[in-house]
Amino acid sequence: MEIKLTTTESEEIFHTALCNALGYVQEYGIELDFFKQDYERASSALKQENPGTQICYEDVLLRLLKDGKELTMVDHECDGEYTRSISIKDVHERVSKTPIRHLMDMINEDGDAVTSDVVLQTVFFEDVIFG
Repeated sequence: MEIKLTTTESEEIFHTALCNALGYVQEYGIELDFFKQDYERASSALKQENPGTQICYEDVLLRLLKDGKELTMVDHECDGEYTRSISIKDVHERVSKTPIRHLMDMINEDGDAVTSDVVLQTVFFEDVIFG
């Protein structure tokens, strides 16, 4: 079975997964990395575009991707074997490849940290490697 998602749907699911499981994924000995200057620029742009709105960490991460930057999961425990970088294109192409049970949970807003973890692993690693 193949599920087609719009770019907006993919981005929303990925954003939710970041909010719910980013800390969970990092317990596997991998760490999210990006250029700090890019983060500051993206954060400033979001604040200017949305005055008075609370901007969260995950909002800025998604904005980095939309601005053409990459997010990298750096592997600290397996000699870099699982270090991977993604772009917004990867989000658009890979979220829909999440195992169907977890993808449907995200679509139906029934997901939890495990569901979000599976989404993040699918986008970054194109497979569920950990857990």
